Amino acid sequence: MVVAGGCRTKPKKDLPPLGTIPAERRTDDVQPTKVGGGTDVVPPMPPEREPEGTRITDVAFTNVMFDFDSFTIMPSEVRKIEAVGEYMRNNPSVKLVTEGHCDERGSNEYNMSLGEHRAQAVRAHLVGLGIDAARIQTRSFGEEKPADPNHHESAWRLNRRVEFALFR
Repeated sequence: MVVAGGCRTKPKKDLPPLGTIPAERRTDDVQPTKVGGGTDVVPPMPPEREPEGTRITDVAFTNVMFDFDSFTIMPSEVRKIEAVGEYMRNNPSVKLVTEGHCDERGSNEYNMSLGEHRAQAVRAHLVGLGIDAARIQTRSFGEEKPADPNHHESAWRLNRRVEFALFR
Protein backbone atom coordinates (compact mmCIF):
# COMPACT_ATOMS: atom_id res chain seq x y z
CA MET A 1 0.00 0.00 0.00
CA VAL A 2 1.33 3.41 -0.98
CA VAL A 3 0.17 6.59 0.68
CA ALA A 4 0.66 9.75 -1.32
CA GLY A 5 0.89 13.05 0.45
CA GLY A 6 1.93 16.49 -0.47
CA CYS A 7 1.74 20.10 0.36
CA ARG A 8 -1.66 21.63 0.62
CA THR A 9 -2.09 24.04 -2.23
CA LYS A 10 -4.44 26.94 -2.24
CA PRO A 11 -7.38 26.71 -4.59
CA LYS A 12 -7.00 28.46 -7.89
CA LYS A 13 -9.12 31.54 -8.01
CA ASP A 14 -9.07 34.42 -10.37
CA LEU A 15 -7.96 37.78 -9.09
CA PRO A 16 -9.75 40.84 -10.47
CA PRO A 17 -8.03 42.62 -13.36
CA LEU A 18 -5.03 44.69 -12.33
CA GLY A 19 -5.94 48.26 -11.51
CA THR A 20 -9.37 47.35 -10.15
CA ILE A 21 -10.12 47.02 -6.50
CA PRO A 22 -13.58 45.69 -5.70
CA ALA A 23 -15.53 47.85 -3.25
CA GLU A 24 -15.59 45.07 -0.66
CA ARG A 25 -11.78 44.89 -0.70
CA ARG A 26 -11.06 48.64 -0.59
CA THR A 27 -10.54 50.71 2.48
CA ASP A 28 -13.04 53.50 3.04
CA ASP A 29 -10.35 56.16 2.55
CA VAL A 30 -9.80 55.34 -1.13
CA GLN A 31 -11.57 57.58 -3.62
CA PRO A 32 -11.57 55.67 -6.93
CA THR A 33 -12.78 57.09 -10.20
CA LYS A 34 -15.57 55.65 -12.35
CA VAL A 35 -14.73 54.65 -15.90
CA GLY A 36 -16.50 53.10 -18.86
CA GLY A 37 -18.92 50.54 -17.51
CA GLY A 38 -18.82 51.98 -14.00
CA THR A 39 -15.88 49.91 -12.75
CA ASP A 40 -14.10 51.31 -9.69
CA VAL A 41 -10.43 51.78 -10.48
CA VAL A 42 -7.51 53.56 -8.94
CA PRO A 43 -5.99 56.29 -11.13
CA PRO A 44 -3.71 55.07 -13.95
CA MET A 45 -0.27 53.97 -12.86
CA PRO A 46 2.98 54.99 -14.56
CA PRO A 47 4.89 52.28 -16.42
CA GLU A 48 6.69 49.76 -14.21
CA ARG A 49 10.22 51.09 -13.83
CA GLU A 50 12.18 52.71 -11.08
CA PRO A 51 11.69 56.45 -10.84
CA GLU A 52 14.53 58.59 -12.06
CA GLY A 53 16.74 59.82 -9.29
CA THR A 54 18.53 58.43 -6.30
CA ARG A 55 17.08 55.82 -3.99
CA ILE A 56 16.64 57.14 -0.46
CA THR A 57 18.21 54.68 1.96
CA ASP A 58 18.28 56.72 5.18
CA VAL A 59 14.48 56.57 5.62
CA ALA A 60 12.70 53.28 6.19
CA PHE A 61 9.08 52.38 6.84
CA THR A 62 7.52 49.30 8.38
CA ASN A 63 6.21 46.76 5.87
CA VAL A 64 2.46 46.44 5.39
CA MET A 65 1.48 42.84 6.12
CA PHE A 66 -1.34 40.80 4.55
CA ASP A 67 -3.37 37.74 5.37
CA PHE A 68 -2.96 34.56 3.33
CA ASP A 69 -4.34 34.84 -0.21
CA SER A 70 -5.54 38.42 0.35
CA PHE A 71 -4.82 41.95 -0.76
CA THR A 72 -7.22 43.52 1.73
CA ILE A 73 -5.52 46.07 3.95
CA MET A 74 -6.13 45.07 7.55
CA PRO A 75 -7.09 47.83 10.04
CA SER A 76 -3.91 47.06 12.02
CA GLU A 77 -1.82 48.04 8.96
CA VAL A 78 -3.45 51.38 8.13
CA ARG A 79 -1.22 53.44 10.45
CA LYS A 80 1.85 52.16 8.60
CA ILE A 81 0.47 53.51 5.32
CA GLU A 82 -0.54 56.79 6.97
CA ALA A 83 3.07 57.26 8.15
CA VAL A 84 4.28 56.91 4.55
CA GLY A 85 1.57 59.34 3.40
CA GLU A 86 2.66 61.90 5.99
CA TYR A 87 6.27 61.60 4.82
CA MET A 88 5.19 61.99 1.18
CA ARG A 89 3.15 65.12 2.03
CA ASN A 90 6.14 66.64 3.85
CA ASN A 91 8.55 65.74 1.02
CA PRO A 92 6.81 66.66 -2.25
CA SER A 93 9.83 65.86 -4.44
CA VAL A 94 9.97 62.23 -3.28
CA LYS A 95 8.60 59.43 -5.44
CA LEU A 96 7.57 56.03 -4.13
CA VAL A 97 7.42 52.45 -5.37
CA THR A 98 5.14 50.08 -3.46
CA GLU A 99 6.61 46.58 -3.81
CA GLY A 100 4.24 43.63 -3.40
CA HIS A 101 5.47 40.27 -2.12
CA CYS A 102 3.89 36.85 -1.47
CA ASP A 103 4.74 33.62 0.25
CA GLU A 104 5.85 30.64 -1.84
CA ARG A 105 2.48 28.91 -2.01
CA GLY A 106 0.67 29.20 -5.33
CA SER A 107 1.98 29.41 -8.89
CA ASN A 108 4.50 32.03 -9.95
CA GLU A 109 1.88 33.67 -12.16
CA TYR A 110 -0.69 33.78 -9.36
CA ASN A 111 1.83 35.19 -6.87
CA MET A 112 3.00 37.89 -9.30
CA SER A 113 -0.63 38.95 -9.73
CA LEU A 114 -1.35 38.84 -5.99
CA GLY A 115 1.81 40.85 -5.25
CA GLU A 116 0.71 43.47 -7.78
CA HIS A 117 -2.76 43.64 -6.21
CA ARG A 118 -1.20 44.17 -2.80
CA ALA A 119 1.03 46.94 -4.11
CA GLN A 120 -1.96 48.51 -5.90
CA ALA A 121 -4.09 48.36 -2.73
CA VAL A 122 -1.45 50.25 -0.74
CA ARG A 123 -1.03 52.72 -3.61
CA ALA A 124 -4.80 53.28 -3.73
CA HIS A 125 -4.85 53.94 0.00
CA LEU A 126 -2.08 56.53 -0.35
CA VAL A 127 -3.95 58.19 -3.23
CA GLY A 128 -7.02 58.23 -0.97
CA LEU A 129 -4.91 60.09 1.60
CA GLY A 130 -4.24 62.81 -0.98
CA ILE A 131 -0.87 61.73 -2.37
CA ASP A 132 -0.56 62.44 -6.10
CA ALA A 133 -0.94 59.15 -7.99
CA ALA A 134 1.79 60.21 -10.42
CA ARG A 135 4.31 60.02 -7.55
CA ILE A 136 3.56 56.36 -6.78
CA GLN A 137 4.46 53.32 -8.85
CA THR A 138 3.93 49.66 -8.06
CA ARG A 139 6.01 46.56 -8.60
CA SER A 140 5.41 42.91 -7.81
CA PHE A 141 8.12 40.49 -6.83
CA GLY A 142 5.67 37.66 -6.19
CA GLU A 143 7.50 35.01 -4.18
CA GLU A 144 10.95 35.88 -5.61
CA LYS A 145 12.33 37.95 -2.69
CA PRO A 146 11.23 36.32 0.55
CA ALA A 147 11.92 38.16 3.80
CA ASP A 148 12.31 34.71 5.38
CA PRO A 149 13.29 31.79 3.08
CA ASN A 150 12.00 29.07 5.43
CA HIS A 151 8.98 26.91 4.64
CA HIS A 152 6.54 27.28 7.53
CA GLU A 153 3.74 29.61 8.57
CA SER A 154 5.84 32.06 10.59
CA ALA A 155 8.11 32.56 7.57
CA TRP A 156 5.20 32.79 5.14
CA ARG A 157 3.56 35.42 7.36
CA LEU A 158 6.66 37.65 6.97
CA ASN A 159 6.66 37.18 3.20
CA ARG A 160 3.08 38.44 2.65
CA ARG A 161 3.92 42.13 2.54
CA VAL A 162 4.32 45.43 0.72
CA GLU A 163 7.62 47.23 1.09
CA PHE A 164 8.33 50.89 0.29
CA ALA A 165 11.15 52.19 -1.92
CA LEU A 166 11.67 55.96 -1.90
CA PHE A 167 13.45 58.01 -4.58
CA ARG A 168 14.58 61.65 -4.84
